[in-house]
Amino acid sequence: MSQEIELKLALGDSGPDALRRHPRLAGHTAHRAWLANTYYDTPSRALERARIALRIRRTPDGHLQTLKTAGSGQGGLHARGEWEWPIAGDALDLDGIRQHAPGVLSDADLAALVPRFTTDFTRERWDIVEADATIEVALDIGSIHAGDRHVPIRELELELKTGSPEALWRLAASLADEVALRPANASKAQRGAALQDGWTLPGDAAELRNATPRHHAEQAIAALDALGDSGEAEFLTHARHAFRSLAEDTRLTTAVRQPAGWLAEALDGPQWLTPRFGQHSLALLAALDAH
Repeated sequence: MSQEIELKLALGDSGPDALRRHPRLAGHTAHRAWLANTYYDTPSRALERARIALRIRRTPDGHLQTLKTAGSGQGGLHARGEWEWPIAGDALDLDGIRQHAPGVLSDADLAALVPRFTTDFTRERWDIVEADATIEVALDIGSIHAGDRHVPIRELELELKTGSPEALWRLAASLADEVALRPANASKAQRGAALQDGWTLPGDAAELRNATPRHHAEQAIAALDALGDSGEAEFLTHARHAFRSLAEDTRLTTAVRQPAGWLAEALDGPQWLTPRFGQHSLALLAALDAH
């Protein structure tokens, strides 16, 4: 097992083109590949409930099977267990799961696995070497399909290969100078599951009243993730309320309250996902970490 540490960012409509032109990527060769993935779960959604993702990925070089555990994540930064190995074709390698990740899935769950949804996207990848870190920058453009439903993929993943996670935040802040982006927590697997089952509000009003400042920020991110795929106005309202709760909390520093207030007001506008939105989002998360 390896540990995957990555920062996930959702992009606005102009984000991909702006990213490709960004000075931080100038001089770096982009590697492009088409990736098709099938995700599996049991009919009772055992993997979804445990926040486990199991997929077969078809690449230009063959098939890969990947199992990811829930791990931990906040503010777009995720750290989780990951097992990945080559397989011969499209059929699940159940013996490989038992060998590589013993005990993660029960024999009953293994026997009940069925395809659930698919993702198809083009990945553009840049390898960035910093003074203290090596980072893979991956731009994914494509779609998630579940039955006759589909939503677009337009996301950026900064994966730490070597060094400190702080390097991911520094690079994200630099990219946000020119790219319309925001931190995102929902994985492709979570988005595919929600496409089938529907998004739900991340917590109710009572939970928000008793939430920690960090939890308010996570609530806002989760609501914006749901808004992006569903388009339902209730998620926008939920995100705005979470940011305003931070802005109005007099126990917090100006470094937290000011960007939170700006973000709440920005959500009143029709084109809120701009580079400034990303800058304020990252500033808010950094201030909460320091609080």
